Amino acid sequence: MSNFTPPTFTKALLHPRYWLTLFFVGLMYVISWLPYFIQYRMGQGVGRLAMRFMKKRRRIIDRNLELCFPNMSKDEREVMIKKNIDNTGLALFESGMAWFWPDVRVNRHVEIKGLEHMKKLEAEGKGALLVAVHSMNLELGARAFGIKMSGTGVYRPNGNPCYDFFQYRGRARSNRTLIDRKDVKGMLRALRRGDRVWYAPDHDYGRRRSTFAPLFAVDNACTTTGTSLLVDATDCAVVPFTMVRDSASGKYTLTMYPPVEGFPNKNPEEGAAFINKIVENSIMQAPEQYMWLHRRFKTRPEGEACLYT
Repeated sequence: MSNFTPPTFTKALLHPRYWLTLFFVGLMYVISWLPYFIQYRMGQGVGRLAMRFMKKRRRIIDRNLELCFPNMSKDEREVMIKKNIDNTGLALFESGMAWFWPDVRVNRHVEIKGLEHMKKLEAEGKGALLVAVHSMNLELGARAFGIKMSGTGVYRPNGNPCYDFFQYRGRARSNRTLIDRKDVKGMLRALRRGDRVWYAPDHDYGRRRSTFAPLFAVDNACTTTGTSLLVDATDCAVVPFTMVRDSASGKYTLTMYPPVEGFPNKNPEEGAAFINKIVENSIMQAPEQYMWLHRRFKTRPEGEACLYT
């Protein structure tokens, strides 16, 4: 059984050391009630301002795009970087939308396509591994889907216990439950009983339970083998989904795709390459909305030089 205990609010979180966090979360709540177009403009402004002080992160975005799309010109990369920075700032506001908006407002802004695939799996009693990528609006996508069909979220506790409480509470609004990302047994139990588990295998999580597989133009991207572990042990369906915002209208489209066929069982290396193709397809639905500021290729095979300088 998992030893994970959901965070609760205690008097200790009122200590002065957490006042800035409380102010920040309170500000998120107040801003979330503003009209969407105002939040959109504020998000762009915050992103552009932040990147003036986070030049290292800007270089990481540039380097990731250079590695993944070597045929993209410098001018094209610059356009993509500017759009990505705007989306990075907006992500903060989209988290507030996900945590604090009432269901009716979420439903008004998010259209869901492909829900019939999930209903079919539910009727069959088959567990579903919902394969996500770290798009900037992932929080809002999970909330929108959870309103229709709740699931189990894979959760990484925050080091700040005050922020962690609000993050957990916001994410648990429409998810059936949240489990620690290290609780593999908990994920297996959920899938075996026919639940839906949110899962994002697109980041570099280090060498543990990983292998190297192609991702875009990078031949050796450190990729988790956790997908194979979960699929092999439960025979669950692998269901990709994407969350894309139309910047012109401010409307979001959450798309649930049909369960993939041909996942290579009992072969973690081929499974990693297979899942990276899904990741590529998902990212390309709206590449400017992806979290390029993550050092995706920081872990290298033995003897290979670091790709970031």
